[in-house]
Amino acid sequence: MALSVSSLAAALSHLSLPSTSKPHQASLIRIHPSSSRRAVSLALRASAAEAAEPDLPAEEVVAVEEEAGEDALSGVALRKYVKKRLPGGFAAQRITATGRRKTAIARVVLQEGTGKVFINFRDAKEYLQGNPMWMEYCKVPLATLGFENNYDVFVKVHGGGLSGQAQAICLGVARALVKISTANKVPLRSEGLLTRDTRIVERKKAGLKKARKRPQFSKR
Repeated sequence: MALSVSSLAAALSHLSLPSTSKPHQASLIRIHPSSSRRAVSLALRASAAEAAEPDLPAEEVVAVEEEAGEDALSGVALRKYVKKRLPGGFAAQRITATGRRKTAIARVVLQEGTGKVFINFRDAKEYLQGNPMWMEYCKVPLATLGFENNYDVFVKVHGGGLSGQAQAICLGVARALVKISTANKVPLRSEGLLTRDTRIVERKKAGLKKARKRPQFSKR
């Protein structure tokens, strides 16, 4: 039905249009600081996480969470984790060996794992002060056989310094690998990893300053 010009003008006259001289101001929405903002932020985080991370099977999610938890362990939690992996203590384990160097004695236990090394209920990197040479000593026998990612190493060591302890761990790991399979003895023996280094500091003698250093001779 067509509308007349007069009726259209009368209808438009009742509408209040904003002035064109003033800029349009957006209306503000009040958000309660305690509830709404928190809900909006949680919703945004959840949507971003769902968009970024693909759906994984339940088994893979559990494995990833366990691995992240093991990496984050430290202090008392790490001690509990090591004791859980070694029920009955070091002496009750199946694959054990002892390595010695200078005055250091290391008891080594091997278990199937991912190549982690724990020394005296601490992470090897922390215990050995991040020294790459000392850390390499602990994994040389495993790397020689290609098992660096197949076994976890648990060590109890005392005596001597960190250098001697690292070399004692190397001998202990090599001996433990021989217990796993006698076929490992040939490659480890060819690399000299099964030979006990018997060199130690010579003891001091009475009347001398050190083992062989004598005081200066005076004729008068």
